Amino acid sequence: MQYFPIFLDTSELNCLVVGAGEVAARKVELLLKTSAQVTVVAPWACSTILRLVEQQKIVLHERPFTDSDLDAKQLVFVATNDSHLNANIHALAKAQKILVNVVDNIPLCQFITPSIIDRSPIVIAISSGGVAPVLLRYMRQKLESLLPHKISLLGQFSEKFRELAKQKLATVTARRFFWEDVLDGDIAENVIAGNDALAEQKLLAKLEHDASHTQAGEVYLVGAGPGDPDLLTFKALRLMQKADVVVYDRLVSPEILELVRRDAEKIYVGKAKSNHSVPQENINELLAREALAGKRVVRLKGGDPFIFGRGGEEIETLVAQGINFQVVPGITAANGAASYCGIPLTHRDHAKSVVFATGHLQDNTINLNWKGLAQADQTIVFYMGLTGLATICEKLVEYGLPASTPIAMIQSATTAKQKIVVGELSNMVAKVAEAGIQPPSLIIVGSVVSLQSKLQWFKQS
Repeated sequence: MQYFPIFLDTSELNCLVVGAGEVAARKVELLLKTSAQVTVVAPWACSTILRLVEQQKIVLHERPFTDSDLDAKQLVFVATNDSHLNANIHALAKAQKILVNVVDNIPLCQFITPSIIDRSPIVIAISSGGVAPVLLRYMRQKLESLLPHKISLLGQFSEKFRELAKQKLATVTARRFFWEDVLDGDIAENVIAGNDALAEQKLLAKLEHDASHTQAGEVYLVGAGPGDPDLLTFKALRLMQKADVVVYDRLVSPEILELVRRDAEKIYVGKAKSNHSVPQENINELLAREALAGKRVVRLKGGDPFIFGRGGEEIETLVAQGINFQVVPGITAANGAASYCGIPLTHRDHAKSVVFATGHLQDNTINLNWKGLAQADQTIVFYMGLTGLATICEKLVEYGLPASTPIAMIQSATTAKQKIVVGELSNMVAKVAEAGIQPPSLIIVGSVVSLQSKLQWFKQS
């Protein structure tokens, strides 16, 4: 992130705009939405600037720029056609630690003006760093359509009761829970509809209730999917944004972790191949302990919590201690990997069934029902099978599958790092070694793999 987004207090901000054409006028009009004092310097001025002068909204000096114009200024916009003058003002302002923006010249901008959605006191600013203005307009259009124009009323309403809520509710967590419920429920709907009296009555009643009742904690077991953030469910995203604590593993991609509430505590309990950094029993107790402290805890898991995700073990602990929980399914790695590689797990001409198996048991063996797995017209998906690949190929052939049976190994499925190796049971070990496949990876065995080259659609590394 090259540009750090901040909101400046403009109550005592003195701004200088050099130039008085229509480009400069747009910056002036934007500044006039704030409390800033605006001074314009230019040898001539367009009609928009002159009108603002007549309305006594700005001060205009109709003359060339001089160095002293920077005195007592904290923010400068430069919008002239003189590139030498623009560069000179930039250098002078920078030397005096004054924030400066030379319009349409990114290298000479210490700050950039974002695209703004104004629902004061609610203001949303978005930016592309100056590189994609059309995309920025598109995003603003989408956001404008999502935000009610009366959302400003909610901001004013919240401000009115902010101090009272602070007095009544002792902790930051309790206040956050309170306001989330207010904004998610009928109190907010009444505010937007203009029923302020009813909204205030309901809010005060809720405030008294919450002040006298301890908020119970809860655990959400959330499937983060196979890696692509676009594959998260709406519910998963909503709960991730509500969490006080997020307990996550190494299969949760950085892009997905970015979607977690910014000030939530994040606890990493990742497990690498043959290296369990936090024992499962400790994770179970961690979830329970945080919930018993009254927190909303998201247990964020790659794939789906109930498919080789140990979700069942974790909620057994929660049930034993009487802790409320929810389970949010996710797209499991098998579905994600198969779909993004062009391998249908079932197909009328290739597979009548599909079975999921683990390539790594709790005792570090691969003691599976090989006879049941090695069936014709069946797709087999092995989770965590990289270490045991040689054994998997050997056993499937031993129990009846032809050595020519197609097999695929997929690394980092659904992400930009996705990599797929396709071969046969007889040669797959050598192919995977040559390709340098690393965890996380998943194995698909069966005739359906032969369709991969024809149905592949996702561009991989």
